[in-house]
Amino acid sequence: MGCKSCSTGSCGSKKVEGEVVGCQSNGSCGTGACNKMNVFDWLSDLDVPQFQRFQIVEVKFKGGRKEYFRNSTELILHTGDPVMIESSTGIHMGVVSLQGELVRLQLLKKSIKDDENLKNIVRIANEKDLEKHEQAIARDLPTMYRGRQIIQDLKLNMKLSDVEFQSDGTKAVFYYSSDDRVDFRELIKLLATEFKIRVEMKQISLRQEAGRLGGIGICGRELCCSTWLTDFKNVTTAAARYQNLSLNPVKLSGQCGRLKCCLNYELETYMDALKGIPTIEGRIKTKKGEAVLQKTDIFKRMMWFGIVGEEAIWIPVSCDRVQEIIDLNKKGIIPESFEDLNPDAPVIEKLSLSQLNSDLDRMDKKYGGSKHKGGFKKGPNENRFRDNDPNRPRPNFQQRPKPNNPNQKGPDAISTGEGTPVPNGPIGDSQSPENNATPKPFKKKFKKKFKPRPPGNAPETPQV
Repeated sequence: MGCKSCSTGSCGSKKVEGEVVGCQSNGSCGTGACNKMNVFDWLSDLDVPQFQRFQIVEVKFKGGRKEYFRNSTELILHTGDPVMIESSTGIHMGVVSLQGELVRLQLLKKSIKDDENLKNIVRIANEKDLEKHEQAIARDLPTMYRGRQIIQDLKLNMKLSDVEFQSDGTKAVFYYSSDDRVDFRELIKLLATEFKIRVEMKQISLRQEAGRLGGIGICGRELCCSTWLTDFKNVTTAAARYQNLSLNPVKLSGQCGRLKCCLNYELETYMDALKGIPTIEGRIKTKKGEAVLQKTDIFKRMMWFGIVGEEAIWIPVSCDRVQEIIDLNKKGIIPESFEDLNPDAPVIEKLSLSQLNSDLDRMDKKYGGSKHKGGFKKGPNENRFRDNDPNRPRPNFQQRPKPNNPNQKGPDAISTGEGTPVPNGPIGDSQSPENNATPKPFKKKFKKKFKPRPPGNAPETPQV
């Protein structure tokens, strides 16, 4: 049986030579994805003689239902082998899911006694049994759809979720769920007349219904109730509160419509971590105002508070500090703030940025040395041609008058057209009050050529 789409063959099936096919794990599924509610037999590698093996075998049926049967004929079985078993109304076919010493542990866990009430395994299923079983499985869906129509006509408050036919086709089990008690005597008569079979009605819970149907959870994996979870424990909203989860019924509910079973998985860990978290019964009092608890991080042991009137600003405080503030409030002491718990402590003024950097400025003046405008230090030979006297006056180049003639060679000479320097001073009648005025700054636009000076005449002062 097993998974028909498996490329290596059905788990536990044997070839003619006697070799076990499938995942080659001695008949025990090692992939964890071949069947519902599969169990890994970690004792399968132990070679135990056949006469010493535990003779009770676990057999699995449709929807993950498991029952235990006695291998009275000592058949050589492997995990995944189809077998025909006895039932109260005939013969049914199932798949071997577990055998050996692990079955003994399962009987102790489920409080099942090894007595005469256990049915026997008749034989290993042959080809005719497999064909008949497949024909019975093909009748499940049409029967379920027709049964829902009959229930709707009778206006019964119940939900038909699954139908399981017996392999010999003489009996069918109808699984339904309902919140109230249902009188389905008329329904049984109609179903027996419609399908010519024995009808058994079995009520299941919503979680068992989700486990039989299967599906993918919000985590992206198969549902726990359809793969490995068999015991359904009570789940309350207190589990969500302890874990600081949002009480949103859409996010906390599973496919069954009830609270998710996984809310109980980490509940004990959170309960242990909450032992060191202080209990906040009201508001915490500080001189800055009353603080209200906004959030608690259990594993980081941090609590966020908001001052009344400034709830948008959350202040993180450690749990130890919160406990100290609570103890002070019980004594009637109101601390200055969350950071300062001593109300009588003197107020310390905060230093400005310039005062904080004053030490750095003193260090720069002491060890920084002289620098260029660009911030680079002088080279070793930069002052080689300069006077080492620091008191030497420096010339003021901004006060030196600029020449009026662009061809002037020096500060006290004027060049003529012939290239002879002429002293720049009072010459005859050429001196005038206009020449004593402050010269305008010369802007060099173009070069002006002068005519040669006539002989015997005094040099003329060039006019700009």
